[in-house]
Amino acid sequence: MEHVPPPAEELALLDRELSQLDARRAHLLTRRAWLVGALEPQAPNAARWSTPPVGHGWAPGQPWGSTPRAAKPSTPHSAQNVLLALGGLLLTVAAVAFTLVSWGSMGIGGRSAVLALVTLAALAAPVVLLRRKLAATAEALAALALALTLLDVYAVHAVAAPDADGLTFTAVASAVLAALWAAYGLALDKLRLPLPAAVFFVQWPLLLGAWAAGAPAIVVGWAVLVTAVVDGAIALWGKGLGVRVTAGIGMAVMGSASLLTGLGESLTADGPLGAVLPGTLLLTAAVAALAGAWRAPNGYAQAGGVVAGLAAVTAVGGVLRTAVPGTWNVPVYLLCGLALLPVVRARLPRSAGRGVLAAAGAVVAGALLWALPPVAAVLLGPVELVAEVWAGAPDGFRGALGESMRWSGTAAAPVVLAVVAGLLGAAYRWWPSLVRVAAPLVTPGAKARGAAGAGALALGWGTPLLALATLGAPYQVAVAVETVLVAGLLLVAVRGAERGTGDAGAAEGDGAEAGAAGGGRSAVTVTALVGAVGGAVSVGLLSLASEAATYAVFGALTVLFAGAALRARAVVEQAVFAVAAVVWGTVLTGCAARSLELAPHQAAPLLLVVPAVTVLLGARLRLHPVASPVELTGALGALVAVGLAVPQAPFLALVLALCGVLAAGAAVRPERRPAAGYVAAVLFVAATWVRLAASEVSAPEAYTLPVTVPALVVGVLRRRKDPEASSWTAYGPGLAATLLPSLAVAWTDPDWLRPLLLGVAALVITLLGARYRLQALLLLGGAVLALDTLHELAPYVVQVAGALPRWLPPALAGLLLLAVGATYEQRLRDARRLKDLLGRMR
Repeated sequence: MEHVPPPAEELALLDRELSQLDARRAHLLTRRAWLVGALEPQAPNAARWSTPPVGHGWAPGQPWGSTPRAAKPSTPHSAQNVLLALGGLLLTVAAVAFTLVSWGSMGIGGRSAVLALVTLAALAAPVVLLRRKLAATAEALAALALALTLLDVYAVHAVAAPDADGLTFTAVASAVLAALWAAYGLALDKLRLPLPAAVFFVQWPLLLGAWAAGAPAIVVGWAVLVTAVVDGAIALWGKGLGVRVTAGIGMAVMGSASLLTGLGESLTADGPLGAVLPGTLLLTAAVAALAGAWRAPNGYAQAGGVVAGLAAVTAVGGVLRTAVPGTWNVPVYLLCGLALLPVVRARLPRSAGRGVLAAAGAVVAGALLWALPPVAAVLLGPVELVAEVWAGAPDGFRGALGESMRWSGTAAAPVVLAVVAGLLGAAYRWWPSLVRVAAPLVTPGAKARGAAGAGALALGWGTPLLALATLGAPYQVAVAVETVLVAGLLLVAVRGAERGTGDAGAAEGDGAEAGAAGGGRSAVTVTALVGAVGGAVSVGLLSLASEAATYAVFGALTVLFAGAALRARAVVEQAVFAVAAVVWGTVLTGCAARSLELAPHQAAPLLLVVPAVTVLLGARLRLHPVASPVELTGALGALVAVGLAVPQAPFLALVLALCGVLAAGAAVRPERRPAAGYVAAVLFVAATWVRLAASEVSAPEAYTLPVTVPALVVGVLRRRKDPEASSWTAYGPGLAATLLPSLAVAWTDPDWLRPLLLGVAALVITLLGARYRLQALLLLGGAVLALDTLHELAPYVVQVAGALPRWLPPALAGLLLLAVGATYEQRLRDARRLKDLLGRMR
């Protein structure tokens, strides 16, 4: 067995072991501190590898579990940099103050001597400091020397050349400073500031020199372009990150200025000869950007390709556009942009080639942005015809579109749409070949093919519409063409749904693409579906100008969408087409009512024809997924009919009764019975009330009691046959038929007899509901009793409230809230108990 020492002996052993661990820990911490100090740079005269202090092996350590804490000293380099920065800043401020304030009190010799001496000292000091390996101090003095050289330039201009032109002097001074600091930085290559400063000064000589000489804008553009090229060379082959970053920023700024100058001159040129000079500038910039992209890293190479492509398009397009009318400028630039597409076969670096392709895409996108607003005007312009239905066919298509667009400047827009649509359509049709050709630069997938097909379809749909408006086609021709286009879009959508992929040409694609597209509804199908519905709305609005056109268009739309719903196999397409057909049919019935010169309330019963058809169609479809959308759309049409009949109570009662008949017909089907049955009962009761109100009946009980009594008898018989039947189904309709109209009349009856009798009846019904645990009787009777009592007590409550002080109601409300808050949990339990009690009732 293992020996277990007594507690006192075991405690002494533990204390000795803990003391040894503390001593060992203190020794290791001391060794660690010495190692950290040995790894940090020390002064030249310090003993770098002296023997570390070693504590006694059994020296008492820190208390058990504690960690020695020492104040963390600031890093030597950080403190040194702060001190040097402050010193350099103070010296710079002193030099500026001396130059500006004390300059005038010295003679020319003294001024020159002081500035020259201080500048030379500042320039020479870094040489000595670098030899002593004080790089940070040398950097600070180099920054001071830079500021002093700027002050020297200012001093020379103020004293030696006060009459010299400011721009010319600045250009020369920038060149001198650039050369000085470049030589200085190359000589002292350990300094980081001089070479970036030289790059900064390089930006100004050519620009300021051209500006000072009063050169034309194109010469200034050449000056900044040369500067940008120099910056690009420095950015590619410069020494050090600071030099390359500074040169890159300068290249971006100067290159942008050069391109903008060339673009402005190209757009304002009057003829081909005038556009040649800016075109040459832009082409040179394109060549320079492409040459830089050839050697730049990937991200910068792609940006260079974009710049090269856009500059080339602007250069060539600027010359060609002068030979065509002003409205055809955009197609010229578009064709120039498309001319960049063969770059996929050029032997360019991958990133640069991608940039050129992106430039071509940007040109195409810009052309589309210019051409699409007229298409929107064509589609949305007929909205104005809603306010002037059947005012007569306009003189032409443009007359139906309003005055929101100047069509004289859109002659080239259909051409732009047609060119881009043809390009996208060709890419969609011959996609495998396109993928093989573009493989060196890009690898587009199946989604890109779907996007190309969708774009081709959308633009191909908009092209003839815009062409009709641009050419000023007759109104009848425009209506017919738009209707035919809707039929074409429906055909594409139906064929896409039949193939399962939605791509009208997916059968010709390779297997991988077909499989990718077959996973869901493709972009082509969605585009065709949305375009068909949107085009139908647009042509429907357009047809409102003429009665004959309205009937022709909406009749054709109803037939087309109904046929598409029958032909389609996908549920979503079927539902959309069927719902649209119901909407167009409802519009047709409304047009028929207008042709018959019926008032809105008189047209309401006629509008119920389409809901009746949807009920019959729902009985035919039964559990088909399309049945519910069709019937709900018909119900919305019935709701519109009810809204039209509201101003005339007799017609409202008739419409409500007819809607009740339709709901009862739908309730015959088992799957619709739970919802449609209640709706039918509510509609019949509402129709009865409205009819009684329209007949100004002062005693509705004479009409409602003959309905209530048989209904209650039927309810009692049903409950005897089926004790589990709900009291709402058995007794709710019968009680509501009398209680609710009587309550409505009682609230406006000044006599006391009706409220009294109604209250007694409601009390009896409530007690019966509580006795036999019938939810409908309890809730209906209680609600009617409460409202009837409130009506009778309201005058007295108003009198009492008027006699009370104004502060009393808020005080009572506060007390009520406090009481509820204090017993909140109890109130919640009571509410749950009441809910459970009502839930157990039938």
